[in-house]
Amino acid sequence: MSALPVFRWHLAPDGYATRGQLRARNLRPGGQGVAAQLERPRRRGRPPLVAYLYRVDLAKPVRPMTPGRWRAHAAMMRARRICPECRRDAGYVIPSTLGTCVTCAYPEEQRAA
Repeated sequence: MSALPVFRWHLAPDGYATRGQLRARNLRPGGQGVAAQLERPRRRGRPPLVAYLYRVDLAKPVRPMTPGRWRAHAAMMRARRICPECRRDAGYVIPSTLGTCVTCAYPEEQRAA
């Protein structure tokens, strides 16, 4: 096993990109392993922040969304809008911190208004 090349923050050579940078170019790692890593030093003895880099020349295009994937995505987003308590469409994505729509989470405030 060989060690990965390590570069300092903002000093990676051309030809390497993070997952986010690949996605911005409509690319994906495509099964390749991590090629290098960036390290950003931090203060007070904390470990450095690490970002993994992939080779751009080995990256593959992002797979297009099929009609089935679009349907599954729409169903998932619709499910996030349904309140598990009152079973109504809240009209927005229900916050995970509440777990229910605002009306169910704070019923006494809704009656006062």
